[in-house]
Amino acid sequence: MPLPETLYTAQQINIPPELPDILKNFTKAAIRTQPKDVLVWSAAYFSALSKGECLPVKDRLEMQVATQKTDTGLTPGLLKTLHKQLSPKQTCSKEELQTKWKALCLPIVQLETLLSLGSFGADIDWMAFFALGCSALGGTLVSSLKFACEILTEDEEGGAARIPFETFVKLYTYLAHLDGDLPQDYIDKFLSSLQPLVEFQHGMIKPLDFINREDMDTITSGSSNYVKGGSRAE
Repeated sequence: MPLPETLYTAQQINIPPELPDILKNFTKAAIRTQPKDVLVWSAAYFSALSKGECLPVKDRLEMQVATQKTDTGLTPGLLKTLHKQLSPKQTCSKEELQTKWKALCLPIVQLETLLSLGSFGADIDWMAFFALGCSALGGTLVSSLKFACEILTEDEEGGAARIPFETFVKLYTYLAHLDGDLPQDYIDKFLSSLQPLVEFQHGMIKPLDFINREDMDTITSGSSNYVKGGSRAE
């Protein structure tokens, strides 16, 4: 015969005092991040929490736009989460990136495409990979750099989205060289043309400083090598 069910009173049940806050924060994080595999993401979440690491959590909920397919892979919010996790060390191993990528339930095919496109070895320059991630989001050099500004900025959401010009130069130069269609003298001339405005803005640059420039429009109207390789997974 089955044993009779034991009944406990509230006074007999010891609930760890930190448990309610842990579960509350976990639930909020899951709602903001919207992982495609809740169990995989939950394991990564509590593993990071127990180690005091940066959590695999978006800053805010991202709403799916009308033109977006069900599974588009990388999003600005997820790339920002990866940046917070991996940028402090400047370089990361391929294994570490794969672990963080899988924890966010992102498509492995998209990661392999980006790694192949960047010809990365065992150690990965994070900002180079970040630039490729922005190209996967943007589709053109201009929109890729706009995404980079919006993800990296310390301005409030909806603000100017300023970033240090030094960072912009690294991202622009990397993507321009990867594109393969831009001569070095053009790259240098374009960056030099921004200097007066950047100096006026105390070393910062924002999307409005470059998205409407005719020279940027000219070089991004055609096809692009990095755009083809870094497009969103569908």
